[in-house]
Amino acid sequence: MLHPNGVHHLAISTADIKKQIEFMTDVLGMRLVALYWMHGVEGAWHAFLELDEHSYVAFVQMPAIEKLERQLGVTHAGSGGGASAGGTMQHVAFNVDTPTELLALRDRIRSRGLTVVGPIQHGLCDSIYFAGPEDLSLEIATSERAIDGRAWIDPEVVALAGISPAELERFRAPAPYADRGGQVAQPPLDKSRPWMRGFPPGVYEHLVTVPDDEFTARTSQTEPPVRS
Repeated sequence: MLHPNGVHHLAISTADIKKQIEFMTDVLGMRLVALYWMHGVEGAWHAFLELDEHSYVAFVQMPAIEKLERQLGVTHAGSGGGASAGGTMQHVAFNVDTPTELLALRDRIRSRGLTVVGPIQHGLCDSIYFAGPEDLSLEIATSERAIDGRAWIDPEVVALAGISPAELERFRAPAPYADRGGQVAQPPLDKSRPWMRGFPPGVYEHLVTVPDDEFTARTSQTEPPVRS
Protein backbone atom coordinates (compact mmCIF):
# COMPACT_ATOMS: atom_id res chain seq x y z
CA MET A 1 0.00 0.00 0.00
CA LEU A 2 1.24 3.47 -0.87
CA HIS A 3 1.55 5.64 2.26
CA PRO A 4 4.31 7.48 4.18
CA ASN A 5 6.37 4.94 6.13
CA GLY A 6 7.82 7.18 8.82
CA VAL A 7 8.50 10.77 9.82
CA HIS A 8 11.44 12.13 7.81
CA HIS A 9 11.64 15.24 9.98
CA LEU A 10 9.51 17.19 12.42
CA ALA A 11 10.30 20.90 12.09
CA ILE A 12 10.03 23.08 15.21
CA SER A 13 10.35 26.86 15.33
CA THR A 14 12.98 28.27 17.67
CA ALA A 15 14.30 31.67 18.73
CA ASP A 16 17.52 30.04 20.03
CA ILE A 17 18.78 27.26 17.79
CA LYS A 18 21.97 26.80 19.82
CA LYS A 19 19.97 26.13 23.00
CA GLN A 20 17.83 23.53 21.23
CA ILE A 21 20.89 21.82 19.72
CA GLU A 22 22.59 21.74 23.14
CA PHE A 23 19.50 20.18 24.72
CA MET A 24 18.89 17.57 22.03
CA THR A 25 22.54 16.49 21.88
CA ASP A 26 23.42 16.57 25.59
CA VAL A 27 20.14 15.59 27.24
CA LEU A 28 18.79 13.17 24.61
CA GLY A 29 21.98 12.12 22.83
CA MET A 30 20.83 13.01 19.31
CA ARG A 31 23.56 13.76 16.79
CA LEU A 32 23.67 17.09 14.93
CA VAL A 33 23.95 16.25 11.23
CA ALA A 34 23.01 19.52 9.49
CA LEU A 35 23.09 23.24 10.27
CA TYR A 36 22.79 25.61 7.30
CA TRP A 37 20.94 28.55 5.75
CA MET A 38 17.39 27.31 5.10
CA HIS A 39 16.84 26.95 1.38
CA GLY A 40 14.63 29.62 -0.09
CA VAL A 41 13.88 31.40 3.21
CA GLU A 42 15.84 34.61 3.69
CA GLY A 43 17.51 34.98 7.09
CA ALA A 44 16.50 31.48 8.30
CA TRP A 45 18.75 28.74 9.71
CA HIS A 46 17.87 25.03 9.60
CA ALA A 47 19.24 22.32 11.91
CA PHE A 48 18.70 18.57 11.69
CA LEU A 49 19.27 16.19 14.63
CA GLU A 50 19.32 12.49 13.87
CA LEU A 51 16.88 9.95 15.29
CA ASP A 52 18.03 7.40 12.72
CA GLU A 53 19.33 7.59 9.16
CA HIS A 54 15.86 8.37 7.81
CA SER A 55 14.23 10.31 10.67
CA TYR A 56 15.18 13.66 12.20
CA VAL A 57 14.08 16.48 14.48
CA ALA A 58 14.58 19.80 12.71
CA PHE A 59 14.67 23.35 14.07
CA VAL A 60 14.07 26.55 12.15
CA GLN A 61 15.35 29.90 13.42
CA MET A 62 14.48 33.17 11.70
CA PRO A 63 14.38 36.78 12.98
CA ALA A 64 10.58 36.96 13.05
CA ILE A 65 10.33 34.11 15.57
CA GLU A 66 12.06 36.15 18.28
CA LYS A 67 9.19 38.67 18.13
CA LEU A 68 6.44 36.07 18.64
CA GLU A 69 5.24 35.49 22.19
CA ARG A 70 4.77 31.96 23.49
CA GLN A 71 1.46 31.54 25.32
CA LEU A 72 0.60 28.32 27.15
CA GLY A 73 -2.82 27.16 26.08
CA VAL A 74 -2.51 29.05 22.79
CA THR A 75 0.79 28.50 21.01
CA HIS A 76 2.07 25.76 23.34
CA ALA A 77 0.29 23.08 25.35
CA GLY A 78 2.79 23.20 28.23
CA SER A 79 2.23 19.49 28.99
CA GLY A 80 1.22 16.30 27.28
CA GLY A 81 -2.35 16.90 28.46
CA GLY A 82 -2.60 20.62 27.76
CA ALA A 83 -4.38 22.54 25.02
CA SER A 84 -2.91 24.48 22.10
CA ALA A 85 -4.40 25.96 18.95
CA GLY A 86 -5.47 23.59 16.18
CA GLY A 87 -2.58 22.84 13.84
CA THR A 88 0.15 23.53 16.42
CA MET A 89 2.34 20.79 17.92
CA GLN A 90 0.69 19.59 21.14
CA HIS A 91 3.61 17.31 22.06
CA VAL A 92 6.14 15.06 20.36
CA ALA A 93 6.96 11.52 21.50
CA PHE A 94 10.33 10.01 20.60
CA ASN A 95 10.60 6.21 20.39
CA VAL A 96 12.85 3.70 22.12
CA ASP A 97 12.61 -0.04 21.55
CA THR A 98 12.36 -1.47 25.08
CA PRO A 99 11.26 -0.58 28.62
CA THR A 100 14.88 -0.97 29.70
CA GLU A 101 15.95 1.70 27.21
CA LEU A 102 13.09 3.90 28.42
CA LEU A 103 14.43 3.82 31.99
CA ALA A 104 17.99 4.31 30.79
CA LEU A 105 16.97 7.43 28.90
CA ARG A 106 15.05 8.64 31.96
CA ASP A 107 18.31 8.30 33.90
CA ARG A 108 20.18 10.27 31.24
CA ILE A 109 17.63 13.10 31.31
CA ARG A 110 17.63 13.27 35.11
CA SER A 111 21.43 13.21 35.18
CA ARG A 112 21.29 16.54 33.32
CA GLY A 113 19.29 18.10 36.15
CA LEU A 114 15.88 17.83 34.50
CA THR A 115 12.74 16.43 36.11
CA VAL A 116 10.92 13.56 34.40
CA VAL A 117 7.63 11.87 35.31
CA GLY A 118 6.73 8.26 34.51
CA PRO A 119 6.67 5.71 33.15
CA ILE A 120 2.93 5.77 32.65
CA GLN A 121 1.66 2.47 31.25
CA HIS A 122 -0.95 3.32 28.62
CA GLY A 123 -1.47 -0.22 27.38
CA LEU A 124 -0.46 0.59 23.81
CA CYS A 125 2.80 2.13 25.03
CA ASP A 126 4.78 3.10 28.13
CA SER A 127 5.79 6.77 28.34
CA ILE A 128 7.84 9.28 30.29
CA TYR A 129 7.24 13.04 30.10
CA PHE A 130 9.44 16.12 30.48
CA ALA A 131 9.96 19.62 29.10
CA GLY A 132 12.38 21.06 26.57
CA PRO A 133 13.57 24.59 25.85
CA GLU A 134 10.95 27.15 24.77
CA ASP A 135 8.15 25.22 26.51
CA LEU A 136 8.38 22.12 24.34
CA SER A 137 6.26 19.24 25.65
CA LEU A 138 8.28 16.05 25.16
CA GLU A 139 7.68 12.34 25.62
CA ILE A 140 9.70 9.16 25.21
CA ALA A 141 7.57 6.10 24.44
CA THR A 142 8.03 2.39 23.83
CA SER A 143 5.62 -0.24 22.53
CA GLU A 144 6.13 -3.99 22.76
CA ARG A 145 4.03 -4.60 19.65
CA ALA A 146 2.12 -2.78 16.93
CA ILE A 147 -1.10 -1.06 18.04
CA ASP A 148 -4.12 -3.35 17.64
CA GLY A 149 -7.04 -1.35 16.25
CA ARG A 150 -9.51 -4.00 17.42
CA ALA A 151 -8.68 -3.08 21.01
CA TRP A 152 -7.83 0.62 20.78
CA ILE A 153 -10.60 2.13 18.64
CA ASP A 154 -13.26 3.03 21.22
CA PRO A 155 -16.86 2.96 19.84
CA GLU A 156 -17.90 5.71 22.26
CA VAL A 157 -15.20 8.09 21.01
CA VAL A 158 -15.92 7.11 17.41
CA ALA A 159 -19.54 8.19 17.91
CA LEU A 160 -18.59 11.41 19.74
CA ALA A 161 -16.25 12.30 16.87
CA GLY A 162 -19.15 11.98 14.43
CA ILE A 163 -17.58 9.07 12.57
CA SER A 164 -20.08 6.78 10.87
CA PRO A 165 -19.56 2.99 10.59
CA ALA A 166 -18.80 3.39 6.88
CA GLU A 167 -16.30 6.14 7.57
CA LEU A 168 -14.65 4.08 10.30
CA GLU A 169 -14.23 1.18 7.91
CA ARG A 170 -12.66 3.54 5.36
CA PHE A 171 -10.34 5.05 7.98
CA ARG A 172 -9.23 1.61 9.16
CA ALA A 173 -8.60 0.34 5.63
CA PRO A 174 -7.84 3.23 3.26
CA ALA A 175 -8.57 2.51 -0.39
CA PRO A 176 -5.58 1.37 -2.44
CA TYR A 177 -4.08 3.89 -4.82
CA ALA A 178 -2.69 3.11 -8.26
CA ASP A 179 0.57 4.99 -8.78
CA ARG A 180 0.43 7.23 -11.86
CA GLY A 181 4.15 7.86 -12.06
CA GLY A 182 4.05 11.50 -10.99
CA GLN A 183 1.80 12.50 -13.92
CA VAL A 184 -1.24 13.83 -12.04
CA ALA A 185 -1.73 17.48 -13.03
CA GLN A 186 -1.82 20.27 -10.44
CA PRO A 187 -5.49 21.01 -9.62
CA PRO A 188 -6.76 24.59 -9.51
CA LEU A 189 -6.17 26.24 -6.13
CA ASP A 190 -9.29 25.74 -3.99
CA LYS A 191 -9.11 28.02 -0.96
CA SER A 192 -11.94 26.15 0.74
CA ARG A 193 -9.40 23.31 1.21
CA PRO A 194 -6.06 23.42 3.06
CA TRP A 195 -3.43 25.58 1.37
CA MET A 196 -0.23 27.31 2.49
CA ARG A 197 -1.44 30.72 3.67
CA GLY A 198 1.87 31.97 5.05
CA PHE A 199 3.18 33.37 1.77
CA PRO A 200 2.91 37.07 0.82
CA PRO A 201 -0.29 37.88 -1.11
CA GLY A 202 -0.30 36.34 -4.57
CA VAL A 203 2.94 34.36 -4.20
CA TYR A 204 1.47 30.93 -3.46
CA GLU A 205 -1.25 31.52 -6.03
CA HIS A 206 1.55 31.95 -8.58
CA LEU A 207 3.70 29.06 -7.35
CA VAL A 208 0.97 26.48 -7.92
CA THR A 209 0.71 27.53 -11.58
CA VAL A 210 4.43 26.93 -12.29
CA PRO A 211 5.05 23.62 -14.12
CA ASP A 212 6.53 20.96 -11.82
CA ASP A 213 9.84 20.58 -13.68
CA GLU A 214 10.30 24.35 -13.78
CA PHE A 215 9.50 24.67 -10.07
CA THR A 216 12.06 21.97 -9.20
CA ALA A 217 14.71 23.57 -11.39
CA ARG A 218 14.14 27.06 -10.01
CA THR A 219 13.95 26.20 -6.31
CA SER A 220 16.27 23.23 -5.73
CA GLN A 221 19.60 23.69 -3.94
CA THR A 222 21.36 20.33 -3.69
CA GLU A 223 24.92 21.30 -2.86
CA PRO A 224 25.89 21.12 0.84
CA PRO A 225 27.47 24.23 2.38
CA VAL A 226 30.75 22.34 2.93
CA ARG A 227 32.24 20.36 0.06
CA SER A 228 34.84 17.68 0.71
